[in-house]
Amino acid sequence: MNETSDQPGVAQMSPEELGSVQKLQDAYVALKTELAKVIVGQSQVMEELLIALFCRGHCLLVGVPGLAKTLLISTLARTLSLSFNRIQFTPDLMPSDITGTEVIEEDKASGKRSLRFVRGPVFANAILADEINRTPPKTQAALLEAMQEHQVTAGGIQHRLAEPFFVMATQNPIEQEGTYPLPEAQLDRFMFNVFVNYPSEQEEFDIVRLTTAPRKIDLQHVLSAEEVLALQELVRKVPVADHVVRYAIHLVRQTRLGQQDTPKFIKDYVSWGAGPRASQTLVLAGKARALLQGRYFVNTDDVRAVAYPTLRHRVLTNFNAEAEGIRPDDVIRMLIESTPRAAEDERTAGALPKVFASK
Repeated sequence: MNETSDQPGVAQMSPEELGSVQKLQDAYVALKTELAKVIVGQSQVMEELLIALFCRGHCLLVGVPGLAKTLLISTLARTLSLSFNRIQFTPDLMPSDITGTEVIEEDKASGKRSLRFVRGPVFANAILADEINRTPPKTQAALLEAMQEHQVTAGGIQHRLAEPFFVMATQNPIEQEGTYPLPEAQLDRFMFNVFVNYPSEQEEFDIVRLTTAPRKIDLQHVLSAEEVLALQELVRKVPVADHVVRYAIHLVRQTRLGQQDTPKFIKDYVSWGAGPRASQTLVLAGKARALLQGRYFVNTDDVRAVAYPTLRHRVLTNFNAEAEGIRPDDVIRMLIESTPRAAEDERTAGALPKVFASK
């Protein structure tokens, strides 16, 4: 990246800051390259997954069986120098199977007994919650404290989780028999709801040809835990112009019934709108996307690009929408199309604040 670029704020950045931004972009390219050794296609899914990672967010991947959701997540963990655990959610899984449990230990010398906490699989940097909707709500809720507070409480004692910590869960949208839909409060903890679609014909051709022949895959470690934490901090330093923040807030507030500017299609098809976490996610994810795209400023295109994974699990459609075949993605599309971007002219006029300005 050229340090003499005329992008807003580049001239104000120190060599150290420029190096950090360049490192983030290099890591993004390297991670996608390593993932492409195993995963064919799914470039948008990879981008959304990495945006969530650099934003300290959790991801829910939804797709039919056989689309490499589990393989994608496990491969990402292998490319990072992070501890990784997979939890297979089943109907008989108990909360203690996730968080850990206290066991009684006896000191053979003194005969005294004491409780010792045995850590569960949630004590890792990257957690794969496979088919999370296969287990009852009591066990699903065992992840809530870990996802939100990055800690586990057992026997009145708080046990901190290692940083960075992020949960990537998978879910099958077709087979609903014997499943337990995630409650809205837990869905809201996931930064992104990433939809994994079928591959194209050429991609499926490549998948079949590659996976039915002998091959040896050598994955390289791209980032350490310390580097991931540093890059996560870098993303949050990117300033955002007021008009971009207001645009993100306006998108979210329009999904709520009872507002003055609620569109008619929202009243017709939506039973419950998105909360403030959606506004926060749009802005934070926009920051990450801007840097990954090689820009030092956030615009409304970044907000629009992350609107689908941000809102599709936070906008609840009603019976009318179901009867007419209207999905949350359709509502989001109509919302984006009906929301003007007049303030975007401010960006092209250079009205954004200097990025990484001196403190």
